[in-house]
Amino acid sequence: MTTTRLEPGTPAPDFTLLDQDGTSVSLSDLRGKKVILYFYPAAMTPGCTTQACDFRDSISSLQGAGYTVVGVSRDEPATLKKFQERDALTFELLSDPDHAVHTAYGVWGEKMNYGKVIEGVIRSTFVIDEQGVIELAQYNVKATGHVARLRKALGVDA
Repeated sequence: MTTTRLEPGTPAPDFTLLDQDGTSVSLSDLRGKKVILYFYPAAMTPGCTTQACDFRDSISSLQGAGYTVVGVSRDEPATLKKFQERDALTFELLSDPDHAVHTAYGVWGEKMNYGKVIEGVIRSTFVIDEQGVIELAQYNVKATGHVARLRKALGVDA
């Protein structure tokens, strides 16, 4: 429903956003690391909490395989901090309130929600290699079970 879709082999759009502590984080700062960049609709909602906690529970195996996990939503840094503390999340959460980065990644647009077409965040995940190139782009993912499916696709054991 959105026209922009990033494909494997294309450079990941660079960005600079504030994290949960109000510190600027740029994708280019993560060069040399493999990055799992995931976009979710809203902190502290049931589906987003399930997904974030699944990443938290898988962080050891993902980090052991060389991946850095970063979550992005439209929430303000203070809300992200509460989310991180409430659920003991051990990875960075970035704030994109004007959804410019969402748009650059093709994850902002029309979607179906309870049978109605609305404009909003399309839950999506990107795996970016050490050179900043997209290795895997997954759009319209389901919150429940997503991390397990991603680990399987990446060949990362639990």
